[in-house]
Amino acid sequence: MANRKPVFAINWTEVDSLVAGSHDNPHHILGMHETSDGVYINAYFPGAESVKAVKKTSKEKYELVSDRVAGFFSVKILDETSFVYYLEVEYADGKKKTVIDPYAFEPVIDPIDISKFNEGTHYEIYEKLGAHPCMLDGVKGVLFAVWAPHAARVSVVGDFNGWNGKVHAMRRIEYSGIFELFIPGLECGEIYKYEIMTKAGNTFMKPDPYANYTELRPANASKIADLSYEWKDTSYFEKMAALKNEMPMNIYEVHLGSFKRPADGREFFSYREIAKELADYVADMGYTHVELMPIMEHENDSSWGYQTTAFYAPTARYGEPADFMYFVDYMHSKGIGVICDWVPSQFPMNEGGLARFDGEPLYEPQDNRRSENPRWGTYIFDYGRKEVKNFLISNALYWVSKYHLDGLRIDSAASMLYLDYGKSYGNWIPNQYGGNENLDAIAFLKELSNILNERFPKCMLIVEEESGWPMLTEKTSEGGMGFDYRWNMSWMRNLLSYMALDPLYRKYEHKKLTSSLSNAYDENYILEFSHNEVVGGKGSIVDQMPGGYEEKFSNLRLLYGYMMMHPGKKLLFMGQDFAQCKEFNEAGEIDWDLLDFDAHTILRDYVKALNHLYKQEPALYELDNNPEGFEWINENAANESVISFVRKAGRQEDMLLIVCNFTPVSHSKYKVGVPAAGSYKEIFCSDYKQFGGDGSKNVKSIVSKRSACDNRKNSITISLAPLSMSIFKMESVEKKATVKKAAPKSAAKTKRVTKTEE
Repeated sequence: MANRKPVFAINWTEVDSLVAGSHDNPHHILGMHETSDGVYINAYFPGAESVKAVKKTSKEKYELVSDRVAGFFSVKILDETSFVYYLEVEYADGKKKTVIDPYAFEPVIDPIDISKFNEGTHYEIYEKLGAHPCMLDGVKGVLFAVWAPHAARVSVVGDFNGWNGKVHAMRRIEYSGIFELFIPGLECGEIYKYEIMTKAGNTFMKPDPYANYTELRPANASKIADLSYEWKDTSYFEKMAALKNEMPMNIYEVHLGSFKRPADGREFFSYREIAKELADYVADMGYTHVELMPIMEHENDSSWGYQTTAFYAPTARYGEPADFMYFVDYMHSKGIGVICDWVPSQFPMNEGGLARFDGEPLYEPQDNRRSENPRWGTYIFDYGRKEVKNFLISNALYWVSKYHLDGLRIDSAASMLYLDYGKSYGNWIPNQYGGNENLDAIAFLKELSNILNERFPKCMLIVEEESGWPMLTEKTSEGGMGFDYRWNMSWMRNLLSYMALDPLYRKYEHKKLTSSLSNAYDENYILEFSHNEVVGGKGSIVDQMPGGYEEKFSNLRLLYGYMMMHPGKKLLFMGQDFAQCKEFNEAGEIDWDLLDFDAHTILRDYVKALNHLYKQEPALYELDNNPEGFEWINENAANESVISFVRKAGRQEDMLLIVCNFTPVSHSKYKVGVPAAGSYKEIFCSDYKQFGGDGSKNVKSIVSKRSACDNRKNSITISLAPLSMSIFKMESVEKKATVKKAAPKSAAKTKRVTKTEE
């Protein structure tokens, strides 16, 4: 029996729904529909005078008629089967346009995509949702798809349709919550939004959650983006892949819009322009990586990007997506890694973002005791909802895959991990076991680290977490969270608190200086002096140092020196390398004019020398996460506020001896125990004249003596400058003398042994 052709007739109730703008599957009525005796072609063009369907092959034309509902046109062509056509539309003002019917195409997002997305495991969902230039059935256009399960109807609106939500209504894909529509003829650069109708009949417009590009604020429409770019960083990644041992990591934290501003009146440099400025500075200063404060699109400048509105779009402040790709590529060409701050912890409550996206809570939990972060006035993600988890994990992979990032830093993980974070009693809901841990967020972070490590094993996942949550950098298989590095915020707070003291009182707080070494290897740490320490009226780090002008700078040199000698990777916020004194100058950038003053220029040169020394000396990074890389000489000299310790590498000759004096008192003959007998040479001192000090007195090599000190058999005596850090390296190791045996001439002859120090 032959297959029967479908029966089709116009359902005028559907047409009324279409005209009212409430139809959630317009493909059911619009487009071409084959029947038992021909085909129907239906189209909806509000305001049109006439519509003709043109057969592509023969150019035969068929007049569509609108005789019942204004704007709805239809024709039945007898004894025809489906064919390819386009529409010629004429309006009352005489304007004409040729249109390839958007409703002539079959669904694109297939059941496998839908199933994986609904299960939360479609890690390339950004290739399906959003706006994607593509070709269907030989026709160029853009495929739009959006997740809006609570919506009664979703339409694509933009300049191309007069922002009329009745024109390009989208098809609802059953059992998915996804709406899609292919619109032929659209090109990159077009702006668009989604018009959403709620079940109550209210309509509003929202930017695309998966948009790859947006308008420049205060406008917030999404833009169809071209993500093509010819990368040139293959050799960079080959070099990174070949690295096996611990490498130096010294990060320069940057807010791109505030690093430098153009002198020609423009608000910002472009990504391409700032790449050259930043790379030159970072390379010259000896940093290994830059960490960008969030470059994902955000409306509020004062948030510095931490209240993201478009998670898949680099901010339009500095250019297009390809421009940011160039930025990363250029950094890699100079051997500089790029880390980006990423904010899966919150999103703003304003209408321009994810908040109540389809008229109801969607990306945020339903209950405001779970959804709101009162500390920042933002929403928290619903980590237990599979599609939301999918949105975030695929977002992380998107930035690493499409933009070749070397790492992501998760901001404020504590706000994710604790259900009561920033909330008062009674305004939060415990988990199923009665605790305050957010079990969904924990599961999300573990899955994120596993997937990222599996797909991009060289990409770093860094976490900022201030509460002391344990085992963040342990493998998930061993009960940890799987991060690569963690900011050591307790070290930072203790050290800044210690350094802020008048040196006279530091001896009473000596443990703040030394206690960090008791847990330095519990996690893989990054030692950070970030933007958190200098914004919000706190003043710069130099402002937090005690004493007069010169003493402040001596303290700061000592602080930075101790940071570089302490186990752990390093991070410094822009401007603090030359003692930025306030957040920004009047132009909104870090105050480069400070380098007109000697003290600031000298400090910059000191930090530069310290950075390059850090990269040159394997002892300062090679065993960073191995307790064998550190050994105290003396951590108990609290009365003098002096500490001494050793940093080690795989080879003994790379070992460094570090002595730090945290008081303004000099010691002309300070005795320090050494790990081995030999000759020691001072290779660096924060008190060198070129760094603003008085000049180190340890100009000659110092040979150890067999004189016990610090529970060591051997020691050296050094000159210790006030508020200083000195580094000594062993030039040679004394060996035990060998006993030479001579042929005895007589029994009375005895052997002569030369004794030397061990």
